[in-house]
Formats: sequence, C-alpha cells, structure tokens
Amino acid sequence: MWFYRYVRKITFIFTGIFCALALFAAIVYLVYVRGFGVFPKLSRASVRIGKKIYVAHWEVKKSMPTARTEVAAAAVNGKVVVVGGIDGFGRTLATVESYDPLQDKWTKLPDLPEPRHHTAAVNYGGTLYVIGGMSGLSFTPHADMFTYVDGASAWEKKASLLSPRGAFAAAPGEGKIYAVGGVGPRGLTDELEIYYPADDQWETKAPALTKREHLAAGAIDDKLYVAGGRFGSMTKNLALLEIYDSMKDMWTLGTPLPVARGGLGGSVVENFFLVVGGEQPLGTFADVDMYDPKGKRWVTLPGLPTPRHGLGVVSFGSTVFAIGGGARPGLSVTGANEALYITSQ
Repeated sequence: MWFYRYVRKITFIFTGIFCALALFAAIVYLVYVRGFGVFPKLSRASVRIGKKIYVAHWEVKKSMPTARTEVAAAAVNGKVVVVGGIDGFGRTLATVESYDPLQDKWTKLPDLPEPRHHTAAVNYGGTLYVIGGMSGLSFTPHADMFTYVDGASAWEKKASLLSPRGAFAAAPGEGKIYAVGGVGPRGLTDELEIYYPADDQWETKAPALTKREHLAAGAIDDKLYVAGGRFGSMTKNLALLEIYDSMKDMWTLGTPLPVARGGLGGSVVENFFLVVGGEQPLGTFADVDMYDPKGKRWVTLPGLPTPRHGLGVVSFGSTVFAIGGGARPGLSVTGANEALYITSQ
C-alpha cells in the first residue's frame, strides 16, 4: 500500500508543477506575446510647418481579424491591404486581409501563393505588389514578387528581385518601384534595386550609404527617403536619413531622426515622409515623426496610441493607418488598427 500512496503523492506533486508551469506559460503568452494589458493612449497636437499649422489626432478602428507582426501593407483602391507576417506561435502566414476605412470593415482576400514575413507591399497603378520577404524560423530570404488586382481569384507571379532579401523597405515612385536594404543570403545589404512595371524588369542602382535592416522608406517626386533601421540587432538602432536622387543615381545624408529606432513603418503623407513606431530591447516606440523635405527637418506628431514594431503603415491623402505589429519587443502580435488624421489650418 505504501508504494501506491507514494506514487499518488509524486503524481500529485508533478501534476501541480505542470499546471503551475502551464498557467505561467499562458500568462506570458497573453501578456507578452498578445499584448494584454497594453491600452491605447489617444493624443492630439498641432505643429507648424512653414506657414501652415497642422492638427493631428489618433482614433482607434476595428482590429484586424488576424493578430500578427512583421507584416506588409499598402493602400489599394481605397482599401488597406495587409499581407503575410508571423502569428503568436511563430508561424509564417500567407494571410491577406483588406480593410475598408469607410465601413470600418475587414474582408479576407486570397492567400499569398507562399507564406511570407518581413516582406514589402506596394501599390502601383491600382495593382498590389508583394516583394521578397522571408519564411520560416530560419528567416530564409526570397526574391519572388507577386501581384494582385482587386476582384481577382488568384495572384500573378512577376519578375523576381535580382537579390533575395527580407526586412527591407520598398516604395512606389514615378514609373518605378524602389527596394532598398534588408537582409539577404550574405547578411545585411545596402543594395538598391528599381523595378519598372511597364517592362517587368529590375535594375541595380547605386547602393545606399549604409547597410541596414528593418528600415522605412518613402518616395516624393524623384527622391527616395530612407530612415531608421538597425545594424543587425535592435541594440544597434540607427537614426540615419539617406536620400536617393533617382535623376542623378546618387545618395546624400539628410537630417537624422530625433530618436534612433528600427522595426518602424513608413509612408508618404501629401509631400511629407512619415515614420511610425519601432522597437528597442526594453520596449517599443510610440514615436511618430514627419520629415519636411523643403525645411529639411523632422516634426514630431502625436504618439502612436499602441506603441508597436513590425507594423504596416499606409496613407490615404492626409490620413495614416497603423495596423498590426507587436506591442512588445521580439515575438509579440496584435491586430491593432489605429488611424492618424492630419488637417491643415
């Protein structure tokens, strides 16, 4: 009898330990990975740029159905389309979801042909381009490019990048799409490639001044603005702003960001380059900064209600949407959808 009592006692102890560990793991998952306990903080502010005063404020919108980080997003035909990413269990996603700002409603679109995270999405001429990216826990870089036209039942494959990469930045320009930086098969890269949709061809241009990943980019007129990022680790965030002149095929340094950060998102708002969020080892950034090319300076706007990294940032005119990403450094996911409204007086 003593043997059975001993077995029951040991079983009871191990069951208790297992339950305690399971509860602890569940709490860590909910609080850290899913960001429970992080509540949006809405703010409003006014700034002067030149002779104009701009008033900006944030609003919380309907959350994205699939919580995920390291996503790509683009504004296409009046909708925000969010592609790929990583879920709360570290799985690479092929999920594509579309948000209608007018109806505050989400719709599922056909999945990507292949799961991708750390990819880039660009709208050119009403067509959605999804470029490069990574897959799996090995973070394998890819060169594939796929396009999607509103209402289609499937994606179409286009010319691949000349060099596979993920965690890079892409932006549409006049008659072209830029892809710069990121991580390729040989590590960090400074390579700049330009895609010409009319010819379905990529071309290599002058490399950027700095190798970096998790950066943000936006194109205004004939110039590409590249900000932030990091040198291989979130402990090595960068504040650099580099400006590429496509007419001269030449790079120059611009005014650095007020705060160095990687994992940020970027977009063009009217004739300004805006960057949002980011991460560092001890937390995520709420910072929102807008670069004025004429004044060659950064202007600080109201902070992101939910500080995040790995988010999608897109704009419709003077309205900016910040969607998805992680509220904690590293693997953390959210479906947060917040809109910044900017008006001039």
